[in-house]
Amino acid sequence: MSKPEVELAASDLNAHGGIFCPSPKADMKLWNSHPKVYLDVARSGEARCPYCGTVYRLKAGETLSHGH
Repeated sequence: MSKPEVELAASDLNAHGGIFCPSPKADMKLWNSHPKVYLDVARSGEARCPYCGTVYRLKAGETLSHGH
């Protein structure tokens, strides 16, 4: 079974260049969620959740502001 991948726009990231998982963007339901974890997407353009394996990736062509 493949792990879900979520493509993100730069505007989906918080001010620190990250996102939290579980995320509504990953279509996770309350009954199967896990503890909230911060994922730093800005550093490499993608991050994998250590709990569920969901990969959060910037969409091709998306750029972050120079503050990240």
